[in-house]
Amino acid sequence: MNSRQIIANAIIVALGGFIFGLDAALISGTVKFITMEFGLSDLQVGAVVSAPGFGVLFALLVTGQICNALGRRTTLLIISFLYLFSAIFSVLAFSFESLVAARFIGGLAFTSLSVAAMYIGEVAPPQWRGKLVSMIQINIVVGLSAAYFANYGIVQLSKSDLTWVQAISLDTATWRWMLAVEILPAIIWFLLLFKVPRSPRWLVMQGRDEEALLVMQTMMPVEQARQELTDIKLNVQKDGGTSANMSESFKILFSSPVRTAALVGVTIAVVQQITGINAIMFYAPTVFEQVGIGSDAAFFQAAIVGVISMFFTILAILLIDKLGRRPLIVWGLAWAAISLFACYLGFGSATYEIDAQALVQLKDFSELTVLSQLEGITYQSDIAFKQALQSTIGPEMAKQFEGEILQASTTMNGMLVLVGISSFIAAFHFSIGPVMWVLFSEIFPTRVRGVAIPAFALIASVVSYLVQQFFPWQLSNMGAADIFLFYTICGVVGFIVLFKLMPETKNKSIEEIEAYFASKQLAKG
Repeated sequence: MNSRQIIANAIIVALGGFIFGLDAALISGTVKFITMEFGLSDLQVGAVVSAPGFGVLFALLVTGQICNALGRRTTLLIISFLYLFSAIFSVLAFSFESLVAARFIGGLAFTSLSVAAMYIGEVAPPQWRGKLVSMIQINIVVGLSAAYFANYGIVQLSKSDLTWVQAISLDTATWRWMLAVEILPAIIWFLLLFKVPRSPRWLVMQGRDEEALLVMQTMMPVEQARQELTDIKLNVQKDGGTSANMSESFKILFSSPVRTAALVGVTIAVVQQITGINAIMFYAPTVFEQVGIGSDAAFFQAAIVGVISMFFTILAILLIDKLGRRPLIVWGLAWAAISLFACYLGFGSATYEIDAQALVQLKDFSELTVLSQLEGITYQSDIAFKQALQSTIGPEMAKQFEGEILQASTTMNGMLVLVGISSFIAAFHFSIGPVMWVLFSEIFPTRVRGVAIPAFALIASVVSYLVQQFFPWQLSNMGAADIFLFYTICGVVGFIVLFKLMPETKNKSIEEIEAYFASKQLAKG
């Protein structure tokens, strides 16, 4: 078996996860800058951040049909071009509307995750599939980490007096430079995709058996390739000989042999997002500011989150084919729920007060001297405190100096929240983060996979979009404690459902898993 060729193909395709990670996290550093430049409300900030999540909803409706008609590789090439176009358009955005439009276009490319999982799942040997599909997730977290460190570095440079910083407008166009980080990696990925072959399973479904055999011979010995081709053809013929259209695919998904797989897919798609991962990752500096650690420390803590994500994703990849999918998902989700509950306890016990010491800390900001009107008043919730701030200094000023004011006035168990968030990030990237894509690549029959994977990714994307869109509004109207309590409850419900339904799929071929679900021999261990 030509392991080098298989791994190289998987690495190139999985780079779509890296571009996704960059796109998702770079925006987190721009929130305060674009809010001030364009005068945005909470819902408008949510619209900018969540615009890709909205765009991907439309893309996923047609991605399955495009994958079946044009092939997995051609679809990935289209996606890579959309990432590049969106990145350039975002940097040049001249208004709130143009920035939302640019990011919406980028969201059309967020299907890179589902298409990459589909491609790798179809070309990887069963014993390698878990690790190779999980490479998508490690690329995501590497992209996230790179974005957080890039944002932190750009913020620090923008405050320096270096001549070249001013010459390239890094100090005045800070957020544009943050978004520009994505352009070069997007170009590289677009060019590399021309080197990967088409999916052999897709070629068989198109009746191009000779091409499929040639592709497979680049990855394995001739005899093994012929045997694998025979197995694929038999399975495709059993399923009807060609890819099912959309209506046929949904009929199959809701039929009794596939129904359990569909229910597992729906549950994990919802629970992966509704526990709040993208609220934390897309708004990382904003979330950490709520703890009262200050703006600069919030950017640095966001970078630390990237490192944690990378470490635990690598650990998951090393263990996924040893421990199996079920233990990682089920017990990882329990770990995540406990971590979120710790965040709820930390935020729930917080108090906020502008005292004499706080006024001393804020004395360098002449705009905030009027806060002395609030001296001596203790607020039991972040909502009441923020409302008082807005009444005293105005909504715009309250947003601009939120990090500094919270740092000076918050009394809470900040370490409990920081540990809780870090623990949740670790749990997510050890379990439901990477394993969802592995499961999606395994549990659906070949004939409907082109529609099924994007369809269940669509469900995850709808939930993700809603979480991103309304998080700033929730923070202002619900408060951090209630938000994390809601995420905790969702995690517990997901744990119960998946504990009862989710089978083990490690070391099984796609055809074996299909037969496994059809016979309803679901593993419970």
